[in-house]
Amino acid sequence: MQLTRLSLHNPVAVVVAVILALLFGIISLMRLPVQLTPEVEKPEITIKTKWRAAAPEEIEADIVEPQEKVLRGLPGMTELLSKAKRGEGEITITFAVGANLERGLLEVLNRLNRVPRYPDDAEEPVISAIGGDSRPIAWFIIKPLPGNDRAISTYQDFLEEVVQTRFERVLGVGLSEVRGGREREVRITFDPYKAATLDIQLPVAINLAGSGKDVSAGDTYVGKRRYTIRFAGKYDVEKLGEMILEWRDGRPIQLRDVADVKVRYADRRSFVIQNSESAMAINAHRESGVNVLEVMAGLRQATQELADGPLKRANLSIQQVYDETKYIHRSIDLVQTNLALGVLLAIGVLWWFLRRFRATLMVALAIPSSIITSFILLDVADRTLNVISLAGLAFAVGMVLDAAIIVLENIVRLREKGKTASEASLQGTMQVWGALLASTVTTVAIFLPVVFLEDESGQLFADLALTIAVAIGFSLLAAVTILPTAAQHWLKGAVKPDPHSHWWDAMTGSIMWLTRSVRLRAFWIVVLITIPVSLAYLLKPKADYLPQGNRNLVFAFILPPPGVNIDFIEKEMGQVIAKRMLPYIKGEKSPHVNDYFFVAFGRGAFMGARTKNDDDTDKLVPLINTVVQGFPGTIAFAKRTSLFGGFGTGRTIDINIRGRNVETLLTVAQTGFGLISQKVPGARVRPFPGLSLAEPELQLIPDERRIAEVGWDRSVMSGVVRAVGDGLYVGDYFDGDQRLDIILRSQEWSLPEDLASIPLATPLGGVMPLGELVDILRTAGPDELRRLDRRRTVTLQVTPPENMPLQDVLDLIKNEIEPVLNGMLPEDGEITYSGTADKLEVAIKNMLGIFLLAIVILYLLMSALFRSFRDSLLVILAIPLATVGGVISLQLMNLVTFQPMDLLTMIGFIILLGLVVNNAILLVHQTRQAEREGLARHDAVQQAVRMRLRPILMSTLTSIFGMLPLLLIPGAGSELYRGLAGVIVGGMCVSAVFTLVLLPSLLRIGESKSSAQTHSLPPVTGE
Repeated sequence: MQLTRLSLHNPVAVVVAVILALLFGIISLMRLPVQLTPEVEKPEITIKTKWRAAAPEEIEADIVEPQEKVLRGLPGMTELLSKAKRGEGEITITFAVGANLERGLLEVLNRLNRVPRYPDDAEEPVISAIGGDSRPIAWFIIKPLPGNDRAISTYQDFLEEVVQTRFERVLGVGLSEVRGGREREVRITFDPYKAATLDIQLPVAINLAGSGKDVSAGDTYVGKRRYTIRFAGKYDVEKLGEMILEWRDGRPIQLRDVADVKVRYADRRSFVIQNSESAMAINAHRESGVNVLEVMAGLRQATQELADGPLKRANLSIQQVYDETKYIHRSIDLVQTNLALGVLLAIGVLWWFLRRFRATLMVALAIPSSIITSFILLDVADRTLNVISLAGLAFAVGMVLDAAIIVLENIVRLREKGKTASEASLQGTMQVWGALLASTVTTVAIFLPVVFLEDESGQLFADLALTIAVAIGFSLLAAVTILPTAAQHWLKGAVKPDPHSHWWDAMTGSIMWLTRSVRLRAFWIVVLITIPVSLAYLLKPKADYLPQGNRNLVFAFILPPPGVNIDFIEKEMGQVIAKRMLPYIKGEKSPHVNDYFFVAFGRGAFMGARTKNDDDTDKLVPLINTVVQGFPGTIAFAKRTSLFGGFGTGRTIDINIRGRNVETLLTVAQTGFGLISQKVPGARVRPFPGLSLAEPELQLIPDERRIAEVGWDRSVMSGVVRAVGDGLYVGDYFDGDQRLDIILRSQEWSLPEDLASIPLATPLGGVMPLGELVDILRTAGPDELRRLDRRRTVTLQVTPPENMPLQDVLDLIKNEIEPVLNGMLPEDGEITYSGTADKLEVAIKNMLGIFLLAIVILYLLMSALFRSFRDSLLVILAIPLATVGGVISLQLMNLVTFQPMDLLTMIGFIILLGLVVNNAILLVHQTRQAEREGLARHDAVQQAVRMRLRPILMSTLTSIFGMLPLLLIPGAGSELYRGLAGVIVGGMCVSAVFTLVLLPSLLRIGESKSSAQTHSLPPVTGE
């Protein structure tokens, strides 16, 4: 090979090339973004439209449905999910992976402009491309310092202006959110009795209150100057009370005569409790493709500046309660440790076989030269450094040694035969070049379909596949350039004979004896092909999606009884939970909780907690479950957060019950909730939006005739009702710093009877109570309406027990629960699956397709390299041995700890294809080469086994020992690659043993009886 000749003739150039490659590899390593998991592209656009005080039915009819209508048929859209909540409509558009998000944003903007009109007091839609499942990388808690008696919830504006603005200036932060505060508004609180006494009609006051505006009238020239003409018609808050509502008997009736005008804080909609104290929370979301470690460093710097500056002056403290980089550091440290241990174990195995320090060192050089230079292509391919890509490097440790081992072993063998160092280096490399090229090309080709997969699983696997493929490609280059050059100079001295030569002779003799007759060979071929296939099918574990991970963060979702107010949640839940958690915060009980936070919002609450000791996280899940449960009418459960999504995602199955009638959907959902709890013990079911129309509602039914008699209509009446209810938006006021809503609102009332008795001055009917114009009906309605692809939907999100595969639960739901629910649905009803369940089915099809495609690629490439379709088929027949080894390994692991066959574990079977065929390629290549040199079939097989037995065992054991730390050592992130490592180790152990029997049996097919009589080992000249 010309490249090897050039390297041997110019060793200085080889050294220079290695140094340059290492230098640029280190530079690329420093440039690579560092993240927890690979960048998974999930193109999403979220549209939020606020309409103050509107009920879900109004949001659905006047906001969501018109928007859905113009958005239907959006190019590349795969899902349209809408939520109509109190005061807000939200639409999440999910696009196909690879869709151009910028084009999607433009298309969404253009289509939203086609919406005919929005309600007068609805805000403009806000469009975001961050995505609804974006996960914060950091959470911070703000509390008042001692001596600060001001309520923490009143700092909303301050934190938005100071803290949120500063965080969003940090390079790499895409979004920051403030939780637990109250915004300011201009509140006009009118007294309906005074207004009625003075005969002030509420619609007149509404129109006047929103009429004050500043108006520009252009400009004019006065002498040498140009003056702008501007009508300052907007009221200052202090003078808003002077607004004249009517002029009566020569005296004005001003707004302050019937109302009180003040800048007040809006009604409380949420609160935060942290470690039993009131607080506010603020988070930070990262942008796509940034270095999380650098972003977190910027956030820490910003936090320190805020703590020493504006927050200190405001007598506030800030504390970071969640930091994603801590888990990243722990995960990377563990992988680095495993990587180092794998390298040491692999080198130890090499030394045991070779018993030559210099020879071992030469092979060991392949590790840094292949691994470090891999970073160059990772950088060029815009990949990130994460737990998956680092695990790929750890897996590659044993694999990159294969080529170097085969070359070195052949060079050493030739030196033992008396060749000079230069001759052995050149001939030893040339003799195995064909087999090396075949094994490397086939291994790299296997990963190509994985790299180009575009779904979520493909994006996760791409980092792993690319890392291993690049490392193996560089290892071939190192094996045919660096290693022969080093051997030429380091193996000049006398070569000691192989101390284990008698072992290889004995093993070769045993293999030839086991395959000595046609009947025995047929027996081994049938047994070693049919039994592995049968066992693999029978023992195959059920599929799962992605591992949860073992991060020190537990979340609980709490869905309180419908209709409870925020004060009830704080008093009856927040304070009770704070009391229950206090002993664990103080360390009086185990596990010792480092901190927790309880965040309540309009419809529910969530809670997050961490332990002081990372090893105690498993104890935290049952503790939080105990703490949040036991409240009447409340659905609550805790779970460890997934590494691949926020709370509510990960190992879940979304059952979507779709139809037109909400009450029917809720009835079916209630039945499904009960059946799942019964059929899948330990499963946690979270309903979206809820299981009943139990949101208490006072429905005001208009009396059409009476309203017309007093001179009003329904539109006027609706404004009046809002004013006596939660308040009516009549305009806005700019205080020089920010724009505040002006809200007209009646004095507080407590009973429906009080509402009915509110007096109203009317144009034609005089003063009348509200109850004369409307009928007040106590009923119940939905607190949220959910629509999937423009159809009303109730979703049951099922989280299986931790020791139960996702596919088992999905099969049980489809076979035993879905038929019952289908029988309850009307004609227009249907049940669909989304979330992880839908992704799992797609991923399994993709994985099966990749596996079969990889086998086809292997067969075709080997056929071209061997110039024989038959020989490549012999290599393919070794695959079942590896598959059954991986399956058996998973079953053995499940005896110790639950290890599902998740998607990361499935990729192990594809990696196995590239590993196990290498041994078969060596045997087939050497056998055919010997036959071409004139040896009989029996002698050629015997020579191939004897010559390649040592390198096969060396490469197999170095790969196995290089991966053992990934399999055996627990820690942060180990759940991601433990199953993958188990599959590879188990598959290689089984295939290495039985391939040495199966391949000789296959290769000896057609052997003549005369050649079979030869039992002595033919001389191995290596010529």
